[in-house]
Amino acid sequence: MSINPSHANNINKESAVCVIVGHGVEAITSAVVLASLGQTVHLYADIEMLEQQLQQYSFERHLQALWQMYDQQKQIVSQALPSRADKLLQIYEATDETTGHHASPQGNEQHTKVALYWLFLDSIKSVWPEESWITAFNHSHQQTISVIISGIEQLGHISALSQRLQRAWVYYIPFVFLQDGDAYSSMLNPSLWLLGEKTTDSNSQHLKVLQPLMQQAHARHCADVATIEFARSSIMSMLATRVSFMNEMSRLADSHDVDIQQVSHIMGLDERVGSSYLQAGWGFGGNTLPTELLQLNESGQASRVDMPLLQSVIDINEDQKELIFRKFWQYFDGFIDNKTVMIWGGSYKSGSGRTVGSAIHPLLALLWSYNIQTLVYSEKAQTELETLYGKQPLLVLVDDPYARLDDTQALFIMSWPLDSDLDVNQINHTAQPIFDAQNALTFTQIDSLIGGYMGIGRAK
Repeated sequence: MSINPSHANNINKESAVCVIVGHGVEAITSAVVLASLGQTVHLYADIEMLEQQLQQYSFERHLQALWQMYDQQKQIVSQALPSRADKLLQIYEATDETTGHHASPQGNEQHTKVALYWLFLDSIKSVWPEESWITAFNHSHQQTISVIISGIEQLGHISALSQRLQRAWVYYIPFVFLQDGDAYSSMLNPSLWLLGEKTTDSNSQHLKVLQPLMQQAHARHCADVATIEFARSSIMSMLATRVSFMNEMSRLADSHDVDIQQVSHIMGLDERVGSSYLQAGWGFGGNTLPTELLQLNESGQASRVDMPLLQSVIDINEDQKELIFRKFWQYFDGFIDNKTVMIWGGSYKSGSGRTVGSAIHPLLALLWSYNIQTLVYSEKAQTELETLYGKQPLLVLVDDPYARLDDTQALFIMSWPLDSDLDVNQINHTAQPIFDAQNALTFTQIDSLIGGYMGIGRAK
């Protein structure tokens, strides 16, 4: 789908507005995508948290540029979230006695109605008690409003919320399609669009503004809210399971002198398996997968259903984050005190600038416990690492990955950009051992190394 952002100047100012409540990257991306589709968006958020999110996701350059443009054009209007949901609803229920139009947040009467309210649960939990915002929507005089809910909760919770809302047009949209580092494009052209409906087959009539996204999706499915909740959790937990399975197999591959990368490629050739999420490495991080596993685990406990496989996935992932350090310790027979090492990458995945759940955190803690100086090159995560560890004397953030290799005795690769080639010749100038937690080097590159190489399930 080709969207020309410049058409925003021609928006019909009498059209219905989309009201978004949230400050996370999902809410920000939704606002930008809706604006790109020609909608006027009013976004209500904790302004400080919103600004933090925009700064933390500065690596999303396309998203940032569009946000700034739509913000300047007032096609996206961001404002402080009212302390109560009924105060927000009153803004759009207030009617000018002369014109009969609903008042906009700026105090003029240019908008006549609200196309939808989109609520991001993670952003409103600490501000609006659940019962209060449900009561506010139930008492609203806007009879035909559509309410969208997004978030990750225990199974059945969002379905229960939709039933408590005394509205026919309630929907649930899980962000299973969002790709960190490419948020805007992944939502504009979603790989999988899931939609939970309180009222069957109602979205084409009452959720028209989102029809372009549904039509553009590579795959889509609509069902009742409870089913979509269960599908969301099952999909994300399956992806996490595949990662942990391959990481467990990588340890066995180490003992059999087999390259797990080749095994992953062979597995992907079997259409019953597919090729996604088969890469062994340090594990998975971010917000989505860990949160999903936590909520699913709690759902199992609440239902008194034992889920040993799920717990194993969690345990393997946590242990995997320390594996590369153990390889480092074993390589030097424990004599690692007071060394200096280089680390490439700090984000939880290639292409992202976020470090939440990344293996770099336990790695840094372990290295610092041995008084090891750490030189870190992480282009997109540099700002976040500076914020977290700026006062740590053993941390040095560098702007060139190769410039100070002569000062180090080992190189760790945590999250090297997939579209950037590694320069083995420059690495070979120091002949130091490489600890590749991402399995970023190709077999040919490994074979040409002068120094030692320790990957995840890969023997040199």
